[in-house]
Amino acid sequence: MKKIDELLDGITSVAIAGHVKPDGDCVGSTLALYNYIKNNHPDIEVCLYLEPIPNLFRFLARADEIVNDCGEEHVYDLFFALDCGDRGRLGEAVRYFDSAKHTACVDHHISNQSFADDNLIVPDASSTSELIYGLLDEQKITKEIAECLYVGIIHDTGVFQYSCTSSKTMNIAGKLMDKGIDYPTIVDKTFFEKTFEQNQILACALLKAKRYFNDRCIASVITKEDMDTYHALPKHLEGIVAQMRSTKGVDVAILLYENADGSYKASMRTNGAVDVAAICGRHGGGGHVRAAGATLHGEPEQLLEMLLDDVREQLAD
Repeated sequence: MKKIDELLDGITSVAIAGHVKPDGDCVGSTLALYNYIKNNHPDIEVCLYLEPIPNLFRFLARADEIVNDCGEEHVYDLFFALDCGDRGRLGEAVRYFDSAKHTACVDHHISNQSFADDNLIVPDASSTSELIYGLLDEQKITKEIAECLYVGIIHDTGVFQYSCTSSKTMNIAGKLMDKGIDYPTIVDKTFFEKTFEQNQILACALLKAKRYFNDRCIASVITKEDMDTYHALPKHLEGIVAQMRSTKGVDVAILLYENADGSYKASMRTNGAVDVAAICGRHGGGGHVRAAGATLHGEPEQLLEMLLDDVREQLAD
């Protein structure tokens, strides 16, 4: 893929969007690109469409300019889909993707089938934010853009502890730190700091957890009743499955939690013993080999058993 400045040559309007239920990498990568275009291409009309972002990311530059409503008709010259494995994950913003004159996708999900006109899909990359860094003119990366990219990288690498972290990732993070960002505060406030509700629902998930396959797999189910009891929202469950995976001797972790419509979101993490992207892909989801998810319909006990069967099959191989 060409550098961003080259892609914008002759362009008058741009839309940017990420996946539904935006996480740190989605928010960081899209806001970094949005700020870059606003700073360096003031003649281009640019709009960033995302579902409401978690409050902990609202300190990022121009986060207050994110548009949540995709009700208006608009045909953009160029549409950027970032951190999104397929067009369906764009949510309501898919209407602008479909009508755009040209589309570009930057992503690191192994399940991505290159659905745009131009695609930069690198499954081995730590994050979409790392890929966006490589597309920008380094001299034009401001402190505010560096903060966006750093947030994206730390959230998809677990603050550099996941296996997706490479020496390139660390080098890029170092260059972002050199831009003057307050990285200790960013890490503490956006990654480690938890609300009381988050800690309570984490405790609930751990207390309800069970182990399978000689303790190599751990799983927990959180119902709507559990979430109501602890006044928890889906965003409060971020990081729970990773905490479960860190249990000694565990290779695979599964968290099922109930959505408002009665469906269940499955989140899976592994140390590499199985391919959870393949498992979630079998059920309409996707992600990475070591981290993936899917939305499922049915009774939680049956859904969990279905996922356990998939894990059992891979562990046996």
